[in-house]
Amino acid sequence: MNSDRAARYAPLLLRVVLGSLFIAHLYWKFAMLPGGLSRWWAGFATSGYPPFVPWYVFSAELAGALLLIPGIYTRWVSLYALPMMLGATQFWAARKGFYFTGAGAELPLVWSLLLVLQSMLGDGPYCMRAS
Repeated sequence: MNSDRAARYAPLLLRVVLGSLFIAHLYWKFAMLPGGLSRWWAGFATSGYPPFVPWYVFSAELAGALLLIPGIYTRWVSLYALPMMLGATQFWAARKGFYFTGAGAELPLVWSLLLVLQSMLGDGPYCMRAS
């Protein structure tokens, strides 16, 4: 496979990786977090966020989990989820610093950059609904 042909599949691979990360994150909220989704939701109020923030965050994660892998409006979903990841980057940077080993902002920053790349690269092959 030549490099031009292989490069065509980069957006598809990125879609699958990002969608899988969103699925894993939602699974953690529902199945692994002690107290589940209600505890996660209450954490926003405890941290001083307005009531619309958990609604937006949950909807962005759900859109990423359900729409990125099949390639439904990939660019728009990536851009919709980007403010959430930038907010997570700021949240963890202010509380824990930069490095992932200390639960810092490193991972959400990389995730944000991947969302930017996905929006730049577009849908890629095998998308169900082009952006």
